[in-house]
This record gives sequence, C-alpha cells and structure tokens, in this order.
Amino acid sequence: MIGSVESSANASAPVLAAYSYCEAVTGRQARNFAYGIRLLPTPKRRAMSALYAFSRRVDDIGDGVLADDVKVARLDETRVVLARIQDGAVDEDDTDPVAVALAHAARQFPIPLGGLDELIDGVQMDLRGETYETWDDLKVYCRCVAGAIGRLSLGVFGTEPGARGAERAPEYADTLGLALQLTNILRDVREDAEGGRTYLPADDLAKFGCSAGFDGPTPPEGSDFAGLVHFEVRRARALFAEGYRLLPMLDRRSGACVAAMAGIYRRLLDRIERDPEAVLRGRVSLPGREKAYVAVRGLSGLDTRHVTRRTVRRRA
Repeated sequence: MIGSVESSANASAPVLAAYSYCEAVTGRQARNFAYGIRLLPTPKRRAMSALYAFSRRVDDIGDGVLADDVKVARLDETRVVLARIQDGAVDEDDTDPVAVALAHAARQFPIPLGGLDELIDGVQMDLRGETYETWDDLKVYCRCVAGAIGRLSLGVFGTEPGARGAERAPEYADTLGLALQLTNILRDVREDAEGGRTYLPADDLAKFGCSAGFDGPTPPEGSDFAGLVHFEVRRARALFAEGYRLLPMLDRRSGACVAAMAGIYRRLLDRIERDPEAVLRGRVSLPGREKAYVAVRGLSGLDTRHVTRRTVRRRA
C-alpha cells in the first residue's frame, strides 16, 4: 500500500485554502497530534490535517453541550457529508472547507474513509451511555474511535515498497490506536466520571474494588486503585509493543510521525504509572519541551531501529 503524492502546485486555490483551514484547526486544537504531523512532507501533512479536522468535528459534537437529540441529528448530518465525500460529490467551491480538503486528500491517497463512519459509530455509543463489561467489549469502542484513526492514517502514510509483513500494517495501526485510546481513558478517568461516563471494563473495576467510580480526587475507600492503574498500564504497554511493529514498514518521515505521536502517549503512560492517583487530581500532561524531544527522537529513527533489531532477534 503506497500513498501517491500530488505536489502543492497542482492543487487549486480553493483546495489550498481548505487545507489551510484544516491546518489551523489542527494547530489550535491538536495538542499531541500536531507534534507528529509536523514531521511529514507537505502533501501528507495536509491530508492528515484534513482527517483531523473532520474527526475533531465528530468529537466536538459528542463532547459538546447540545441536547442528545440535537447531537444525534448533527452526527447524521456529518455522516451525509462523509457520504458525499466518498461518492466524489464535493466540488472545490463547496462551502465546507473540511469536506473540500478531505475529498482532495482521498483522491491523492488510498484513505479508507469508512473508518470515519466507525468514528461516528463510536461517538453514538457515547451518546447511548454504553458501558463495557470486559476488555473485549471496550475494544469494540476503542477500535471505532481510535483504531479506525490508525487505519485512516495508514492510508496517508502508505508502506514502503517490499516492506516485510506489510499485509499486517492495518492490524498494527489499529492496535496502536487502541494503545493510545486506553492511555487516554486512564488519563481522563476523573473527567469522564464527572461527565457520567465510565470506560474501564466493569470486570476490572470490580477486581480492584473500584466499582463505586471516581467522583473525587481520591480513590474509592478500600480500593486498590494503584493496582487497577498498573494493570491497565501493562495492557496498554503490550498494545504499544505490538503496534510499534508498524514502524519499520513506513518511510522515514511517516515513521517519525507515528513514533512522535505514540511516544508522547507512552511518556504519559510512564507518568501515570509512577503516580496513579494523579489522574484523579487533574489532567496529566507533558510540557512542550518534552513533546518536542519526543518528536526529535522520532525523526532520528531511534524507535524504528529499536523495533527492527527486536524483530530480527525474534526471527533469529
């Protein structure tokens, strides 16, 4: 799967303006995502910005203050826009810049746009207030809201010609998305609880005495909250290890992008592991200088070389 690239000179003024709008949205709202996509060549960076802007629109509907019935209607409208993009029915002078940019990106790269339908499905699961009994149940949700984004992104990145095992690249991209989403769930456990949402599997909550939920800055009385967090951290690390097998299949700058985005979340996971109760006191985040370091590390190819060496040792 090799993405094609069209030079900026071949894009019309309306398309370039649409991409500029999407890049502005990405720069303004994508705290972690933006660090990775800055490492991409212009056509791929713009395509990823278009994907982000559309995904952001879907997420904002789900997380906004509108009544649930209005949110459902807005998601239905967004799905109609997506169908127009999929059908090639969006003109360059369309009034929706995100649709214009995404339609152009989908003509330049083999983006599996059905993944955005999955994202909408995931947000609808939130609106229905679904909870998850087991990890297998939660994986369905994570694949919709994050695994799908990994597969969409892979459509932009493409794989290197002759990359060994490239047929499994979508699987690894999906798994990396799950790792990122589980990290998000751990980071936002208090914020989600305040919003009436519980994502961690009920089986896991019961196992560690946390079924009462997280409505304050301290764990439920008598619970093993640290044990719960460490259990989920180990699960996320295993997902990262599997998903990182994607890196050697990508070109240098695409691999750097993925390594930077994933690296930021892995460092978040490290912080959460060191101080589990921090997620109950507020949002755990990385300073800008640390994110920049992770981006530089990704561009250096250190993570890709590490994965490659580990894979070679496993085969030997």
